[in-house]
Order: sequence, then structure tokens, then C-alpha cells
Amino acid sequence: MAHYKAPLRDLEFVRNELLSMNQFYADSAQWSEVSHDLASAILDECAKFSENVLAPLNPIGDKQGCTLTDGQVSTPEGFKEAYQQYVEGGWPTLEGPAAYGGQDLPSSLALAVTEMTGTANWAWSMYPGLSHGACHTIDHHGTDQQKETYLHHLMSGQWTGTMCLTESHCGSDLGLLRTKAEPNADGSYNISGTKIFISSGDHDLAENIVHIVLARLPDAPKGTKGISLFIVPKVNVNPDGTLGDNNALSCGSLEEKMGIHGNATCVMNFDGAKGYLLGPENRGLNCMFTFMNTARIGTSIQGLAHAELAYQNSLAYAKDRLQMRALSGPVEPDKAADPIIVHPDVRRMLLTQKAFAEGGRMMIYYVALFSDALKIAKTDEEKQQLENLLALLTPISKAFMTETGFEAANLGMQIFGGHGYIREWGMEQNVRDSRISMLYEGTTGIQALDLLGRKVIMSGGKLLQEAIGPMIEFCNNNADREELAEFITPLSALLKQWNSLTEQIGAAAMNNADEVNAACVDYLMFSGYVCYAFLFARAAKISQAKLAEGTNDKEFYEAKIYLAKFFYQRLLPRTSSLAQTMTSGVDNLLNKDINPF
Repeated sequence: MAHYKAPLRDLEFVRNELLSMNQFYADSAQWSEVSHDLASAILDECAKFSENVLAPLNPIGDKQGCTLTDGQVSTPEGFKEAYQQYVEGGWPTLEGPAAYGGQDLPSSLALAVTEMTGTANWAWSMYPGLSHGACHTIDHHGTDQQKETYLHHLMSGQWTGTMCLTESHCGSDLGLLRTKAEPNADGSYNISGTKIFISSGDHDLAENIVHIVLARLPDAPKGTKGISLFIVPKVNVNPDGTLGDNNALSCGSLEEKMGIHGNATCVMNFDGAKGYLLGPENRGLNCMFTFMNTARIGTSIQGLAHAELAYQNSLAYAKDRLQMRALSGPVEPDKAADPIIVHPDVRRMLLTQKAFAEGGRMMIYYVALFSDALKIAKTDEEKQQLENLLALLTPISKAFMTETGFEAANLGMQIFGGHGYIREWGMEQNVRDSRISMLYEGTTGIQALDLLGRKVIMSGGKLLQEAIGPMIEFCNNNADREELAEFITPLSALLKQWNSLTEQIGAAAMNNADEVNAACVDYLMFSGYVCYAFLFARAAKISQAKLAEGTNDKEFYEAKIYLAKFFYQRLLPRTSSLAQTMTSGVDNLLNKDINPF
């Protein structure tokens, strides 16, 4: 069974030493009362809930899975009680607007709660996690009446939410969807069609489930320009806010999945279910991006969660497992063999896991800080700049963090050796659970194409320059600091290379648009390594300063510097091969004169 301990010390470092979040809150009018003590108290309590309630349910959820009986989905043993405890603790309300029962706390603080609950039990955490996306979508695009009807209950956790996008023939091409929306005289619509891969589509945790559904109106244009968005509750809501009769929708079946067995992934049938238009007609996909971007950030956290869980358990195992002797001589001669943590190759794997966990933590809270800043931005120019940063960094976070999270999970199995392949240790579950993260909410390829094609090339490089700006400024401000040279020199070179690679691919794409698709995944991975390098360099600078001042936490800061050096020397060189492959051209993939298959 995998064990979990909330990394509160590292959260403190990232949130307040690296990113100065407490100071950011204090300087804002909206969050000035969110003190360090308040934030710490929230995170401490969430750590207890995650460690003591959710983590023990993780293997139970995997083993039992969800069941569908007489049209009703039941979650694994203990899930419902844990959810009620979560609701009673007020956790769903953290970042919601006060007008609808929320606490109006910063998203970056709520994100830490998501990280801890998700690492402890990803399958369980998806139930409340999707509700946040439903709340954001209704809050951004709903009418006042829709907000009043749904947000109070979604915010409290009394109801949960889902997003219903794709269909069996669609995949990521939502322009092909066929679900219909027929207008009724009372302003509602009858929604008919079948949606697949609906996470948390049905369950026994809450009294109602609010589905956010993509469908087509009669005579709507073909393709993505003819899609509208609808609110479709599982149980109809009366005008006075009470629950009425069951809506004409049902879970047709549960998907038999490789992992996250504790979360119900449903085929949902809408048989003339009553729904309500959310946002403008035929602009549903634009509105749904509010939900999808929330989900993409959530999936980024999943990458972090699996890396952290793999690292914690691998480290504990490597300290205890005795096998072979160190080549340089016995480390513990009084024992039959040395613990495997003394072997350099095992340490390579452990440090890789740690780098991806701690690097991912820095990355996701860096992005979250921009999200908070956007909420309180005062000028249109400031808002646009923050939106641009989020637009560029979101696909990098989602794809890079899930790819590296899966790598870390696989390394966990490798460190455990044969025991990693056995269920009782929890490492094979971590691998299975993590594999989906690179698929849903947009595959790595889809995220990469969005990054390179839409965000970088279609903006003429403007979004890239805005993201690179703070990194270049950091390098320039620290160029003369000899103690940082091992970080600043390679980072500066990579930032210049990032620009030159972008120009090279953009020029090639002018002659053949397929060049973008051929290069995009390598380009995204290159971008992710550079973003992490920037954050590790900042972490090293802070740690050097703390050590110079004198600190009681010497080991922590020394380990930070050591990990930054490991990242730069062992992982960052991967950018060299990525640069070579992304510029090798499309002909080795798509040659019209040769069929390699």
C-alpha cells in the first residue's frame, strides 16, 4: 500500500519563499486578510484529511471500483463518507464567490488543497474537482438566474458537476458531435444524444449532478461553429430551488478502465433531457474552454501528484531495501547487504522523481499566481498580458507535467523492482492511474499543437516573448553573480535557442504547414524543461541566500541547490536532442513519395 505525507515544508518554500504569495495576498485589497497563519492552518488541516482519510481509501477504490446497479452508480467503500466529511469541512467553498456561499480565497491557496487531496487519492479527488470547473463555467457565462439556481449548491458540494464533451465518433474533433438540442416553448431545450468518457458522470456522493453539455441547435452551422453549451441537471430543479423529478438522462454503462477505478467514468445517455442554454447560441465551445482550462490545470496537478507519490514511496523503500554492496565498498558492513539508496543508478531515479515533483510544484503555483493576479488586475492592458501568459503556460503545464509525472511513476516501479509489479505496494496502481493524464483534457499532441500552432506562431511570437520576458530579466539581473553562473549561463543560452527554434519552425511552416505538427511535441517538451530550469535557478538563488544568512534549516536549502544542479546536469541536457528532432523536418514522418508502412 502506498503511503502519503503532505509536503508542507516544500509547499511553504514554493508558495512564500519562491513566489511570495503571502506578500501578494497582503498587498491586494481582495485577500489582505489571508494571513500566513490562516493559510497555514488551512493547509495543515487539509494535510490531516488527505493523509488520514483519503490516502487509506486509495487502494480500496482501485480494488473495488465503481458499480452500476439498476441505473445507479455506487462508489467504493468509504468514498461517500469521506465526501461528506469534505463538504462538512467547507473545503468545496474555498475559492468560490461569497455571493454564492464561497469563501473568496485565492485560487493558489485552493490549488494546494487540490494537490494534497489529489496526491492522496486521485480517483476520489476528481468528484469535487470537476465541480470547480462547472462553477467557473456557470459563473463566467450563466445568467443571474442560472447562477442563483446552481452555484449555491455546487459551491457547497451539495451538488457536483461534470463536463460532457465527446462522443464515440469524435475523439478530440468536437466539430463532429451529433447530440441535439431541440427548443421548447418555455425556453428550455430537450437534449438527446450519447456522451462518453464522462468522469464522475454518475455516483452516490451528492443529491444532484449538474452536467455541462455540448450539443447542436437545429439548423446550426456545421463544425465547431455550430456547437452550443447547456446546463443539464440529473434531477430537475423546481423554480423555488428544490429538487423535482429525475431528468431524462442515465448512465448507460461504466467504462472498464486501466486505472482510476474509484472514479466513475460513464457513458451518459440523454433521452430528451431538459437543459438550459449556457452562454450564446453556437458559441458553446468558446464557453466550454472556461471549463476545459480549469480541467487542464487540474490535470497538471495530477502529473505532480503521481510524481510526488512515486518519490515518497520510492525513497522510503530505497532506504530500507537491502541488495548488493556499493561498488566503492560496504556502506553498512554489519548488514547482509547495503540499502539500495547507496547505488548511483537508484539515486539517479530518485532525484529524477524529486526534480519532476518539486519542479512541477514550482510550475503549477507559478501559473496559479498569474491566475490570481488576473482576478484583481485593474487595467485592460494588465489583464491582457496575464491572459496571454496563462494561454501560453497552460498547455506547457498540462502536457509537460503529465508526461514527466508518468515518467516518475514508472521510475517508482523500477526502484521497487519486482515488488513494484505487485499490487500491495501501490506503485503499479500509481502507474496505471497516471497514464490517463496524458490523454484526457487534450492529449499531449493536442496541447503541443495548441502551444506551437495557435499560441506561438499565430500570435507572431508575441505570447512567447511575454512568457520569456521575466526569465530574461532574471538572467540579466543575475548575470554578474558568480555563484549562479552554472545556472544563468545555460539558461540564457536556452532562452535564445527557444526563440531561434521558434523562428526556424515558423519559417519552415510557411512552406509546409505540416512542419508545425511534426515539431510540436518536441517543442513543448523543450519549453517545459526551460521553464523548470528558470524556476530551479530561482530556487537555487533563494537557497544560497538563506544559507549565507545562516539558517536552522540548512539541510533543506542545501538539498534545494543540489537538486537544481542535478536538474541542470542530468535532465536539462535533454533539450539538445529535442532541438535536433524538432528541426529535423517533416519528411522523416510524411513523405509523399514513400510509404513506410
